Amino acid sequence: MDELIDILDSDGNATGKTALKSEAHRKGLFHPTVHIWFYTQNGQILLQQRSKNKDVFPLLWDVSVAGHIGAGESIEISAIREIEEEIGLTVHPEALDKIGVFKSVHRHSEHLIDCEYHHTFLCELKVPLHQLKKQESEVEDLALQSLLQFSQETWGLANPQKYVPHSTEYYKTIIKEIKRRL
Repeated sequence: MDELIDILDSDGNATGKTALKSEAHRKGLFHPTVHIWFYTQNGQILLQQRSKNKDVFPLLWDVSVAGHIGAGESIEISAIREIEEEIGLTVHPEALDKIGVFKSVHRHSEHLIDCEYHHTFLCELKVPLHQLKKQESEVEDLALQSLLQFSQETWGLANPQKYVPHSTEYYKTIIKEIKRRL
């Protein structure tokens, strides 16, 4: 779905401009997104397998919930909206624990360049996996994986064809921040 999004400069500052998401991706314009990583108290992380119909990284495993922030939309409201849409879970803003903003650039093709700033949150998953309702158009599957296995497969990139290729530093930060909360 194409939507109007805010455009940022290369340092992540608001420019006051907006563009359609398709235009931002075509031109490589920086824009904000949300990433929400869910974890359980017994040391598991919720992973989302991207839909087979996605333009980029179809069927690869990725962040629990992610999405674009609509133009003028607050970061927290966007995160809550994306959680509701993608996994059918209602979360209150105080449950979101922001751990940082991460710059990401992926040049998929000449006409598809993702230049994003990921506003990244952790959130404890307090319901069983079977109670989540995946958004069929976006999510192929959901799975809980042990933090240990996830760290082994992403830190050393032992299984790079399985995951969206975020930087190793990004994955290390997520894992370390979750471990601090267990």
